[in-house]
Amino acid sequence: MIEKREVLRAGVIGAGVFGGYHAAKYASLPGVVLAGVYDHHRVHAESLAARCGGQVYASEEALIADVDIVSVATPALAHAPSALAALRAGRSVYVEKPLAVRREDALEIAEEAKARGLVVACGFLERAGVAAMGLFDVAERPLLVESTRLGPPSPRNLDVSVVLDLMIHDLDMALALGADGLRGLTARAEGGPEGLADEAWAEAAFELGLVCRFRASRRAADRERTMRLVYPSGEVTVDFLTHRFENTTPFSFDPAFHETPSGKDRLGASMEAFIAAARGEAVRPLASAEDGVRALDLALRVEEAAA
Repeated sequence: MIEKREVLRAGVIGAGVFGGYHAAKYASLPGVVLAGVYDHHRVHAESLAARCGGQVYASEEALIADVDIVSVATPALAHAPSALAALRAGRSVYVEKPLAVRREDALEIAEEAKARGLVVACGFLERAGVAAMGLFDVAERPLLVESTRLGPPSPRNLDVSVVLDLMIHDLDMALALGADGLRGLTARAEGGPEGLADEAWAEAAFELGLVCRFRASRRAADRERTMRLVYPSGEVTVDFLTHRFENTTPFSFDPAFHETPSGKDRLGASMEAFIAAARGEAVRPLASAEDGVRALDLALRVEEAAA
């Protein structure tokens, strides 16, 4: 836990698109001040600081030494080194997904945080929207989860496959909704430069009969983000883009989830939960280091099955 302070100084490592989101949130949240940003492309850091405030740090080490909490919003391959540097300096850290790209690095992050009594949050924002719906409160375990996450080509996140870029969000959601004890897995993947797939399909069978099917693409003509959950008592289907919501179960969900504070601002909800946990005012962030480890392990299993 960080030292009790009225105002926390926050720093952002990585001044790309998501670094910009984090910096803007820190600059707007009560009880937090954006101390500044670091990026190895200094011009990017200067541009972000000009928009959101704070100073431009000459090094990652200088930023970490001068703040209370850190966001890591670098390309995925650099997540683990930056997160570990922050933790070893005694700083709680919010890491964009994936937590790391290697199992051993993700485990080291989780172990380092536990040993030092620090908080690690992982950027699985979909949890905020699903929590706003009320899906985490269902008394039944789903029998089937089907998730589709498609998007057009983008120059971002090409250092990892579509599984670690997009599908991992839905893998995390399945785990959060009760998927446990992997019993079987089939997967296939297509396309992408340097062996990093741009499209992937997976079907996973878990204990107690839960089956999960996933499709992810970053070369689709149009965006699509849907989830279908089949329970013993009925089905729930959600379109996260149009906010279309169908429910035949006896359970009560909020069809206007996208109008709730968490549904409107998933990143804000996730960062507020991280800050509260870092202050010791909440038990855990929205998605913890352990959640990040589990999602990464399942994503890597998908990649291995598709190879």
